[in-house]
Amino acid sequence: MKTGFIGLGSMGLPMARNLHRAGLLHAVWSRTPEKALALLTETGCRVCADPAELAGECDAIVSCVSADADLLEVIDAMRPGLRHGVLVIDCSTTSAEAARTADERVRAAGAQFLDCPVTGGTEGARQGTLAILVGGDAAAFERARSILAAMGRTIAHFGPVGAGQAAKAVNQIMVAGINQAVSEALAFAGAEHLPIDKLVETLGQGAAASWFLANRGPNMLRGTYPLGFKVRLHQKDLEICRRMAARFGVRLPLVEMTLLHYKRLLATAEQDEDISSLHRLKAAMFTGDES
Repeated sequence: MKTGFIGLGSMGLPMARNLHRAGLLHAVWSRTPEKALALLTETGCRVCADPAELAGECDAIVSCVSADADLLEVIDAMRPGLRHGVLVIDCSTTSAEAARTADERVRAAGAQFLDCPVTGGTEGARQGTLAILVGGDAAAFERARSILAAMGRTIAHFGPVGAGQAAKAVNQIMVAGINQAVSEALAFAGAEHLPIDKLVETLGQGAAASWFLANRGPNMLRGTYPLGFKVRLHQKDLEICRRMAARFGVRLPLVEMTLLHYKRLLATAEQDEDISSLHRLKAAMFTGDES
């Protein structure tokens, strides 16, 4: 299938590269033309003038943008080029409501829509090992398998449109809890003057083992937080979780606490940092410097 790609950010660019390696990438569009032109130089793919042109040339379009409004803007921009049978695969993290609205607009043009949010960080995007959580028609999911397999290792269909985003919301709540637990525990370990590298290695073999501990713990040891998943993006995702929980009249304490901490981080950060920079706040509790 001739596949187009929209959204060449920290996740989208390596995902597009993996589609190219699989022989699937035909054309791209980006709101930042320089990114698209750089990928043209690298891969030889076409650069389209707008999403409608991309949709008109491709059998499938993968999008990876930031938020609800971005997704719906891109969908509306590509609609004039959509035709019967075109498959729109959205790998953004949005609300389930936005996914269902996008589905309605895509189906009105005779095309098909899947919400396919991903998890695994920029490492997974580069290595093609993302987990992909899919919502949408089962037959459309089968059509999309080869495209999804070029970008991810674990691919699961959870139900109708919106189910993929609901599953991603579950993931983001879990990530918040793991981030809270690992960053707080390692700040405590630092106050106890334990050898953190040995601690991370040892605990990684027991009940406290996690991807986050193994991949972010060493950064906490060094007090550096290279970008893997931006604080402001996880904040956006947790705001989605907050709104989804509110439909049931529920406030999620873990989500509320993490949003409060992220607000503090973003007020003091000089640049985009990984969510593991939460460790900075936790470590400050032991030094008395919580400004």
